Amino acid sequence: MAESTTETLSQLGRQADIPASPDDAALETVANPHAGDLYLVRFTCPEFTALCPVTGQPDFAHLVLDYVPDRMLVESKSLKLYLASFRNHGAFHEDCTLAIAKKVQAAAGPKWLRMGGYWYPRGGIPIDVFYQTGEPPPGLWVPDQGVTPYRGRG
Repeated sequence: MAESTTETLSQLGRQADIPASPDDAALETVANPHAGDLYLVRFTCPEFTALCPVTGQPDFAHLVLDYVPDRMLVESKSLKLYLASFRNHGAFHEDCTLAIAKKVQAAAGPKWLRMGGYWYPRGGIPIDVFYQTGEPPPGLWVPDQGVTPYRGRG
């Protein structure tokens, strides 16, 4: 987790293509100017797509990523490109959800992280996948993720 400034970013402010796969994607970070403060950052991706690793059919999800930054912040353009790299990637819902959470965890080293993967039904069954690094820090306001239980979600 190297200290990053905006000068070291390779994607922000430049033309950047969607990576061919999640393994090829660079998730970049920048220094947190409020590292001593307790606050939550939320990224929401209501139109996430990946492919079923067996059938090749598209899978769709509404992702909600909450994290409490420590020294580093996730740079949002690199996150968008990383998430888009799943469009032609075959993986099960659980693998996609946890891979994203763990990549953010490895890149930014947050104090706390929570990931909700709300997957739209395939075969009549929605699959929701949740990951959390532990208990949220005391005193942190953690809002509900705001995704309603499945009833034609959306």
